[in-house]
Amino acid sequence: METNNAKVLYTGVTHTTGGRTGESRSSDGKLDIKLSSPGSNGVGTNPEQLLAAGWSACFIGAMGKAAANLKVALPADHYVGTEIDLVSSDEGYSLQARLNISLPGLDPAIARSIVESAEQTCPYSKAIRGNVKTEYNLI
Repeated sequence: METNNAKVLYTGVTHTTGGRTGESRSSDGKLDIKLSSPGSNGVGTNPEQLLAAGWSACFIGAMGKAAANLKVALPADHYVGTEIDLVSSDEGYSLQARLNISLPGLDPAIARSIVESAEQTCPYSKAIRGNVKTEYNLI
């Protein structure tokens, strides 16, 4: 699906069976996981953890580009700890998220600029914007 001269760079393909208590495999075989409901004693992970991992990795990549544009290096021990909440309310199920971002040693103004730029460029953040209540916390 290409629009406005967009070029597909990569397509992740998975096959999932059994929903939250099933399993999922990628077409290239690099992902082969069991799934369990959140909070259960099942042996697998859950969609919220998978979203948290993917979003964190993508956000770190976006921060790297933002830092390069500012001509600064990300600290070697930087990280993003992402929390995804599965929420139940009168309107049904929804998600909310917190990205807890550690950029130790960077000037706070530069760190905030990197985070703000990453918020605008990370494909996960862009896809979720307006749909999921999200906090970006510099820790």
